[in-house]
Amino acid sequence: MISLLYFAWVRESIGIGEEQIEPGAATVAELLDQLPSRSPGHAAALADRGAIRVAVDQAFVGFDAPVRDGSEVAIFPPVTGG
Repeated sequence: MISLLYFAWVRESIGIGEEQIEPGAATVAELLDQLPSRSPGHAAALADRGAIRVAVDQAFVGFDAPVRDGSEVAIFPPVTGG
């Protein structure tokens, strides 16, 4: 299983903070291509990839990063300092 964690407005749009899915994508980009079909909230939250960031196993990654069974994938808006 792949553990998905959603934060901030991504979580609000999708309506849940986390879910488990069967592996089926080799990269973050492939995962992001598959997730919008899960619900209208997923589709809305993930429509603009420029507005999200991703971490795999607690490390910031690009969309070409691999995902595999057992990965934890966090999806969130860009982080800003203050």
